[in-house]
Amino acid sequence: MRGYVPKLLLQADIAETRGVMGSNPMRLQSLGTSPEIPSFTDVMTGLVKEVDSTIKAPDAVLESAMLGNGADIHDVMIAMSKAEVGLNIATQMTTKVIQAYEKIMAIQV
Repeated sequence: MRGYVPKLLLQADIAETRGVMGSNPMRLQSLGTSPEIPSFTDVMTGLVKEVDSTIKAPDAVLESAMLGNGADIHDVMIAMSKAEVGLNIATQMTTKVIQAYEKIMAIQV
């Protein structure tokens, strides 16, 4: 999951327009499911696991520094900063997903 870039070819997924309001209007074709495109659940699970490992990393680096295995206080501070940034990004992403869900639920059909 590291470095996942969705493989969407919008030009290829958009059907050609025939006439102004012809029988085949321009639409996105269904993406469907394939091994190349993971589900939303898989992506979110991978992100949560990655954030969890990032948050646990400073403890391991601190233990290594305390035991004298090559890590120093600078490595601990860098790991803590990475964990803080990762947690902030995860929190913002969660907030955005919830806001998007609330907007979708507010749409009246």
